[in-house]
Amino acid sequence: MARVWQHPFINVFRQFKVDEWKRSTKEGDVATVMDKTLKCTVYRVRGSISASNYIQLPKTSTQSLGLTGRYLYLLFRPMSSKHFVIHLDLATEDSQVIRVSLSNLFKEFKSTATWLQFPFICETGTSRKDLAGVAPPAARWTCLQLDLQDILLVYLNRRYSHLKSVRLCASLLIRSLYTSDLCFNPAVTVAEARRAKLPVTPIPREMAFPVPKGESWHDHYIHIRFPSGSPAAPSELVQRNCSPPEAVFLRHVPQLLPRPVAFSKSRQDSVSPVVQMLGPTASCRAPLGLLSEDGLSCEYSEVSTVGGPRGRRQEPSASSKAPDKLAAGSGLQVSVRKLAVVPTAPEDVAKHESFLPDPVLRLKRVIGFGGHSTKWALWTKDGAAIVYPCHAVIVVLRIDTREQCFFLGHTDKVSALALDGNNSLLASAQARPPSMLRLWDFQTRSCLSLFRSPVHTVCSLSFSDSGALLCCIGKDHHGKTMVVAWGTDQVGRGGEAVILAKANTDVDIQAFEVAFFNETRMASCGRGSVRLWRLRGGGLRSCPVDLGEHHALEFTDLAFGKTQDSRTLYVCSRSGHILEIDHQRMAVRHTRRLLPTQTPSGPLLGPGIAISSLSVSQAECAVGSEDGYLRLWPLDFSSELLEAEHEGPISSVHLSPDGLRVLSTTSSGHLGFLDMPSREYSMLVRSHTALVLALATECNRGQLATVSRDHTVRVWDLATLQQLYDLTSPEEAPCAVAFHPTQPVFFCGFSSGAIHSFSLEASKVLVEHRCHRGAITGLVTSPDGSFLFSACSQGTLAQYHCAATCCRVLRVVANVVCRDAHPSPNTLAVSGDSRLLAFIGPSKYTVTIMDAASLDDLLRIDVSTLDLASSRLDVAVAICFSPAPPSHLLVSTSSYKVVVLDATSGRVVRELCGVHPVVCSSLALSRDSRFLLTAADRAIKVWDYLTQSDPSCQVYIGHSEPVQAVAFTPDQQHLLSVGDAIFLWDILASPERSPPGSVRGSPGPPATCEAGPNARQLEDAVSRTNGLPRWQVPMPSQATPPKLSICAGPSEGGDGTFSVSDEEGPSEESHSSEGLCQASGPPMLVQKEACGAGDRAWGVAGAPWGLDMLPHPHGQPSKQGTWNPSRARTQPTARPDSYKHFTARYKASPLMAKNVSSPAAGGEWLHLKAVVGYNGNGRANVIWRPDTGFFAYTCGCLVVVEDLHSGSQQHWLGHSEEISTLALSHSAQVLASASGCGGTASCCQIRIWDVPGGSCQQLLSHHCTAVQALAFSLDDRLLVTLGDYGDRTLVLWSMATYELLSSTHLPEPVHGMAFNPWNAGELACVGQGALTLCLLQQRGTDVSLQLHREPIPEAVGAGELTSLCYGAVSLLYCGSNAGQVCVWDTSVGRCFLAWEADDGEIGVLLCSGSRLVSGSNTRRLRLWAVGAVPELRHKGSGARSSSVFMERELTLDGAIVSAVFHDSMDMGVVGTTAGTLWYVSWAEGTSTRLISGHRSKVNEVVFSPSESHCATCGDDGSVRVWSLSSMELVIQFQVLNQSCLCLAWSPLSCGQPEQQHMAAGYSDGTLRVFNVSRISMELKMHPHLAALTAVTFSADGQTILSGDKDGLVAVSRPHTGMTFCVLSDHRGAPISTIQSTTKEYGDFGVKGTDLWLATSGDQRVSVWASNWLQDCCELVDWLSFPAPTLMEASDCSPPSLAAFCPWDRTLLVCAGLGQDPEVVFYSLCQKQVVKKIPLPFFAMSLSLSPRACFMAIGFAEHVLRLVDCVSGASQDFAGHDDGVQLCRFAPSASLLFTAAHNEIFVWEVTDC
Repeated sequence: MARVWQHPFINVFRQFKVDEWKRSTKEGDVATVMDKTLKCTVYRVRGSISASNYIQLPKTSTQSLGLTGRYLYLLFRPMSSKHFVIHLDLATEDSQVIRVSLSNLFKEFKSTATWLQFPFICETGTSRKDLAGVAPPAARWTCLQLDLQDILLVYLNRRYSHLKSVRLCASLLIRSLYTSDLCFNPAVTVAEARRAKLPVTPIPREMAFPVPKGESWHDHYIHIRFPSGSPAAPSELVQRNCSPPEAVFLRHVPQLLPRPVAFSKSRQDSVSPVVQMLGPTASCRAPLGLLSEDGLSCEYSEVSTVGGPRGRRQEPSASSKAPDKLAAGSGLQVSVRKLAVVPTAPEDVAKHESFLPDPVLRLKRVIGFGGHSTKWALWTKDGAAIVYPCHAVIVVLRIDTREQCFFLGHTDKVSALALDGNNSLLASAQARPPSMLRLWDFQTRSCLSLFRSPVHTVCSLSFSDSGALLCCIGKDHHGKTMVVAWGTDQVGRGGEAVILAKANTDVDIQAFEVAFFNETRMASCGRGSVRLWRLRGGGLRSCPVDLGEHHALEFTDLAFGKTQDSRTLYVCSRSGHILEIDHQRMAVRHTRRLLPTQTPSGPLLGPGIAISSLSVSQAECAVGSEDGYLRLWPLDFSSELLEAEHEGPISSVHLSPDGLRVLSTTSSGHLGFLDMPSREYSMLVRSHTALVLALATECNRGQLATVSRDHTVRVWDLATLQQLYDLTSPEEAPCAVAFHPTQPVFFCGFSSGAIHSFSLEASKVLVEHRCHRGAITGLVTSPDGSFLFSACSQGTLAQYHCAATCCRVLRVVANVVCRDAHPSPNTLAVSGDSRLLAFIGPSKYTVTIMDAASLDDLLRIDVSTLDLASSRLDVAVAICFSPAPPSHLLVSTSSYKVVVLDATSGRVVRELCGVHPVVCSSLALSRDSRFLLTAADRAIKVWDYLTQSDPSCQVYIGHSEPVQAVAFTPDQQHLLSVGDAIFLWDILASPERSPPGSVRGSPGPPATCEAGPNARQLEDAVSRTNGLPRWQVPMPSQATPPKLSICAGPSEGGDGTFSVSDEEGPSEESHSSEGLCQASGPPMLVQKEACGAGDRAWGVAGAPWGLDMLPHPHGQPSKQGTWNPSRARTQPTARPDSYKHFTARYKASPLMAKNVSSPAAGGEWLHLKAVVGYNGNGRANVIWRPDTGFFAYTCGCLVVVEDLHSGSQQHWLGHSEEISTLALSHSAQVLASASGCGGTASCCQIRIWDVPGGSCQQLLSHHCTAVQALAFSLDDRLLVTLGDYGDRTLVLWSMATYELLSSTHLPEPVHGMAFNPWNAGELACVGQGALTLCLLQQRGTDVSLQLHREPIPEAVGAGELTSLCYGAVSLLYCGSNAGQVCVWDTSVGRCFLAWEADDGEIGVLLCSGSRLVSGSNTRRLRLWAVGAVPELRHKGSGARSSSVFMERELTLDGAIVSAVFHDSMDMGVVGTTAGTLWYVSWAEGTSTRLISGHRSKVNEVVFSPSESHCATCGDDGSVRVWSLSSMELVIQFQVLNQSCLCLAWSPLSCGQPEQQHMAAGYSDGTLRVFNVSRISMELKMHPHLAALTAVTFSADGQTILSGDKDGLVAVSRPHTGMTFCVLSDHRGAPISTIQSTTKEYGDFGVKGTDLWLATSGDQRVSVWASNWLQDCCELVDWLSFPAPTLMEASDCSPPSLAAFCPWDRTLLVCAGLGQDPEVVFYSLCQKQVVKKIPLPFFAMSLSLSPRACFMAIGFAEHVLRLVDCVSGASQDFAGHDDGVQLCRFAPSASLLFTAAHNEIFVWEVTDC
């Protein structure tokens, strides 16, 4: 009934009595005038500023017109040469307010979730360039008919409710406004309609324009209906010839009909609507497709249906349907498809039908935090999630699962957030003035209200606890502080927010909070003021607190005490003060100040630590300060409870509602929380702090690299989006990034022109190239990994060879790349076959295609002339290759087109016009060429690329700044877009799609048999035509298909081949119906006959598996019992998300020397005495037998057997690769060890060792990638080996004959296995989603396995089982990747108990008696009491885990990878990924470090003068001091986030022999001096800007000489900390060696008593004589050598090595300083080379014996050579797992230390 009074129409001006201005308002120059054309009074609104001159209905924004008419008629005339604006506020059925604006000020259509801006173009009819602008002089009266229902439905997918308000802004003449549900034709009067019996609704007389008799209405007036119903072609603007100027909108709005017929030409812009002038025709709208709740989308089309032979157009009935609620959280999307009006045959429909789902994208994850401010992050009421802004997106992050959901709708960065106490309402404000506020339903994430705040810029929001009051603080137009109070209690009930009060104040407000106990009271603080506010009587009043002596402080934050009877207000300041204020008495109660730590002799007063935020719970107060510390205090501030250091100044802190967690944010974009019970800090979000410029993805490891204007390069894990690496370059900004496709290396280009190659394994820069002079504009690698290409702003193109680890420059070509190209990450492109290179250049009008290998020009395409009809030259902006043949090149141009070119001929294949309304700066094509991505401004478009004619597209917005780059993830399942933040989108399309022209529903190719012996024949048999399309569609068989089975061998009587035919008629090889079958499921391939005795199958869950293995008489597997891995595995398996799987460490020197001759037994000059370190990269690689004392572990490719009492070691050599795992037989007489493949080993080696004799008895080889686990049977007669995820084979070996008994290929990775100690014939395996029980059965010489697969019960909730161990009889404990331990009764195959044992993946389980030990990747080791578990099995599903409890817990230094315990479980040995072996005593609750080493590469070894200790340093930032007698770790100095690259031990100090110092150089250019005697750091200097690479003390120990990566040598004094001299002679190449010794005064003709040398990487050596006390330094000699001639196998140039000869101080020994691999002896007296010793390889390290004429040389080929410099004899020693990068003799020459990566060998010199 509410709509009846509005029928048939409403004159809005008359209804609201505009002439009285009581229910409406006017502002500025508004007057009534007489119009001669209409012959009536009209309103004139004029003025230079439209926003200051307007008519508004109703009077205030809190009122509503309540007009429900579908159509709004505006009778107006634009004023000549002026602009006008019309604002309409429309309410939707879900109480959302949408603003629709029309103006000739707008140049293009813009759309957000709450605002639609339509351009109104006053057309002159003379030139298309004149379409935009002011009204022409002869502007006519216009009847603008707006279909409000369709506007909301088409553009925002919302349902129209009513018209809320109207604002008519200058400059225009307006007669009146009308609303109606009827569609009137203004050109037809009532009389004319009756007389002519026209089927239209005539215009009422009150609304009609006067028309002179005998003339046409259209000659005097204009009718615009929007959205339009005209079927005009979209590429044409509707103009009438020989007519006065007309007003039209800029683009056509497609009309939607229910069933599309055919596609038309591509649209100019799919989201820019146009309203056109219509004649006396009427049209209706058709229904729209509904949107799923995953996102916001709208798809509409313009079509015409054709019926009958004459093609008469049929108009559909008007109807509409839209979702009831607007879904939020998946991205904003507008999808457009334009269809033609050409009649099309029905059979052509499928050819043009779009395959894009709607929507095709859904926002999944966002990497970013802040944008406008980093202080806003809020806890939810339950403390399970955190709400924070990421630019224009509001994110809700669950802290347990890290899942994200989103609030979308803001068009600019969010400047403030507030959440009420019930988690019902969320308020947000955006930054750009005038600030818009949104109120959200927090549970449904729907926007309840959108309104403009009187505050010009909002800086803070605060909700009352009930959510009925919202306070807003900011600045008004004059810059004064304003506080506004809104009543929000009616918002959730269909009402709107109402302003209760507002106040202006001159005081500064930095923080504002509404009291939780009384929502009418508030508090604020700022510079020099703390005020208490009160809302009373419709006004806001405030009163200052008397601060006394603290009145000048700058207060930053405040918080009310949380107890109900508390009267305390806590306020903090930038000077470190914390004030406790009694807010009832308005007096300061206590004052405290946070000061830095004072030294005993220091002053008592000083500047305090600036506090930026505080938060208060019922018991604690959390304080965040600008020094990066989060501190937790009790409310009496008696003592500090906790302290956590951050990487930047803290912006805000918030205590969780339960008071157990503290949320903190930093100005550097970090967001995390401190868990007080566990005292652990969890980092939730890391983000760039500036615009992200480019991205790159990596296939093998699933990583993402981004570069940003914040001068950082960050590497992220694509699976978790967690940051892995962060590289900061303060001096030069990164511009471009690219991953190597096969190696763990990525490349980065900088603004200085430098190209850096980074190793992800070693976390360091491998090489730096500076062949560019301008900023890097393009960087790309070829898909095969052979070449790297870079381009710079100076037009230079460089080609690098990057197949090896260390890339090198091949060619540099100048002036070929465009210098003034449009900024784009797609300026370089390489074809998918790595043959072609394309780039924009030499000018911006041309695109050049080169041969990628030779850089020969193949094609040069001029894109400026592609469009001959255009009057301006076109410019290329971005390029990319199509991924598959035929090779096409896609070029984005400045005319908003994407041109597809043939890369061979250069001809235009197709064009996509009007891709974006602005220039498209980035584009990407999916691997299957299905989707094309384009990015421009803040929008992303997804195109259906396979559709040749008029491809449809969908538009997605969400970025608040222009999108810089888009890309598909390597798995093609997601999309990445970067700009203000990093967005990860889900692609919702199905992975497979039929090509154009195919018939839907036809069966695809059959599934391939993974275990088939003739996979190639099978593929040929399936295709039959070698890849050509079928002539006939195969028909499905009527027979029910049998169960899918994969058979290992041929069936009885068969030849072992498969035959499949899709031709009509019988197959040549099969007359059975069990061929290619299709039922309700997908097609499947089955064997024609049942599997015989020799077959094996991996069945469905719960089904028995029969595996029979037949022994071979000669120890080789039979044909029936073995599968060929190369045939069985057709697709590589991705690495499971389980840390249990071994991954060999990446080697810097992967090649090993062949045919290394070992010295004769008894004649070795070196004997391996000790190995320092444990390989934490292995899995289950620790053996300990408490009864015999046998203790063994692995280090690299060695098995180390150590006596735990004496510390002596035995070393079992034999493996050539890193050992992955160990196993000891039950008799403790045999040890099995397994290593990976690579280098000289084509397959994995399994060595069988005799434990008493320490010798290798047998070498086994079968697995092709890595061995995951080893296990001996109970009687030690069998050895079972399990391959990793890439191998997936289970192999049985006979320990009597070492013959392979069986080899079974598994369809999925298995994580672990174990023999049943209570049943010798049972073996259990755990993997993905199930437990597998294997029963060994032996019949004579035949061995068979019967497998049974038991799925994990859903109630357990474990996705994968990762570890297992047997307990009591028939009990099997299994750990999962989710932290559960589940217990199985193997006798019945049932899981009857499970409990949460950890937060992470459980990788180790051990059980003995009533105790169970679990170890996980959370570093926790836990002891469980499980004595009651055997009794629980009888309860079945009713068993509860309450009887299982944890006895002890220890936290170690890394993930647990190995563990072995005594039978009593009281003590054991545990290995971690940190490379540490721990002795664990549960009785004492302690862990003692047994063996430890460096986690990463060792860079230096130095010795104390007395040779009692040695010290090592490494990339892990540690300096470790060891006792030489026992090789036990004594002292460790650790510097976080830095690498220690060089180290020096001071000589005996004059008069202070007890003072021992070490100087260590770090990667950040700092030099630290440690006092070993006091175990403290005495000095930290920063003499270099680049990383230090070499350091040494002068002979007297009073001076330190240091060299850096840039070639500078600095001379510093450790006593003063001053650097008094810098030598730049070696500038440009890194310093590799600095050595100092003594000389006699006057030797070599120079003064000084110190003789020292410096060697740089450009093969130069300088020798100097100095007397630093007299400030004297002279050059003695300068040597330059030619660059070495590298062999093909070498990765990079060898280091330049030089040293003074200890037995002849006049000789200089050099290596790596010539064209050939040799050692050169250079005489400083004779100034010439006196001796050369040839070497087999280039030296990586060099050391000279101080006492004998021996020299140790390390090679990259994993070999150590000891050379007798007198006789030239040499001996080679193997054992290292990597290149020997370090050799150092001890001062006594009795010991030699060598290092390869992180393993350190100590050799005893026997004959020196």
